[in-house]
Amino acid sequence: MSGSAELSDLPDRYRFRLFVAGTAPRSLRAVEAVRRVCETHLAGRYELEIVDIYQQPDLAERDGILAAPILLKLAPHPERRIAGDLLDAERILRGLNIQPADETQR
Repeated sequence: MSGSAELSDLPDRYRFRLFVAGTAPRSLRAVEAVRRVCETHLAGRYELEIVDIYQQPDLAERDGILAAPILLKLAPHPERRIAGDLLDAERILRGLNIQPADETQR
């Protein structure tokens, strides 16, 4: 074990898991939208794991995922999830209880 902390163990770091359904257009748009939100509002402070429910059905089952796309915020607690249309940045921020970048700098 190294002396450095894992990214997800640091207090202001975010860890997400995005479940998608293969390379369907809706899944690709969700990946792009979530990455854009993370880079805009959490640059350098997040991990994003992308899971294809067809390639890793065991992980989807373990997390109780029945449909995709769905985004899980694993850290910091409390865990949250947002499903369905992930193209609306404000909806993602509200649903995951994340302050927009412009508000955190005030």
